[in-house]
Amino acid sequence: MFEKYGGFSSVSRVVLSFYDTLLDSDDVGPFFDDVDMGRLVDHQTKFIASLLGGPSSYTDEQLKQIHAGLNIRDTHFDEMKAVLCQTLLDHGFTEGDVEVVAAALEIRRKLIVE
Repeated sequence: MFEKYGGFSSVSRVVLSFYDTLLDSDDVGPFFDDVDMGRLVDHQTKFIASLLGGPSSYTDEQLKQIHAGLNIRDTHFDEMKAVLCQTLLDHGFTEGDVEVVAAALEIRRKLIVE
């Protein structure tokens, strides 16, 4: 899927759109108040690329460490996942491919949610 949808340049556009929506959320937006967004966009681009089968990836332990202490709950994760799925659809991903990405993200829920 990574190559099918245009590689890093496409994933980067998806991630920017994703954060445009997520930052406006009353529930999830505050998580990013004091975050270096340039750095976060870079990391998230690599993470989303890995969900699409691209070359970048994070280990389970890295994901757990990155999100430790952030008090992320299932409701936050659900909103983030819904925004990501809609963003992928908005960028021309097929529903079947979005379901694959959502499943790959869901597998990592336990590493992100406390």
